[in-house]
Amino acid sequence: MRDTLEKIDIKSEQADERLDYFVHKDGLVFAGTHLIVDLWGAKGLNDSDLIESTLRQCAEIAGATILHFHMHAFEPDGLSGVLVLAESHISFHSWPERGFMALDIFMCGETDPHKAIPVLKEAFEPQTLQLNELKRGIVN
Repeated sequence: MRDTLEKIDIKSEQADERLDYFVHKDGLVFAGTHLIVDLWGAKGLNDSDLIESTLRQCAEIAGATILHFHMHAFEPDGLSGVLVLAESHISFHSWPERGFMALDIFMCGETDPHKAIPVLKEAFEPQTLQLNELKRGIVN
């Protein structure tokens, strides 16, 4: 019985020390930053290799850890996919016929999703980029 209690106490202490990857910034504590990005007048929106390599570069420059990538091609045009990160995800949907791509970039921890924006601009050369930011899971 005593060994069991000691193991429980150790597990509780380890749980208290475990990082939850919540962000502590500007006096707030929150789960992460969620960028909603719309690219208009963009190029390369049906190029699966360009999109995958660009999203991987976005994750790397933002300081995120890549876990998995999945993409689906629609007929005749358009792609949708997600880059799963240890710190959350980058997802996208493209409408090449309209020159439009919608992206969600959600990251927690010690990442900076804003660093992905110049990478997107360089790769897809949008005429317009619309950006909205949400702080998800605000604690205080």
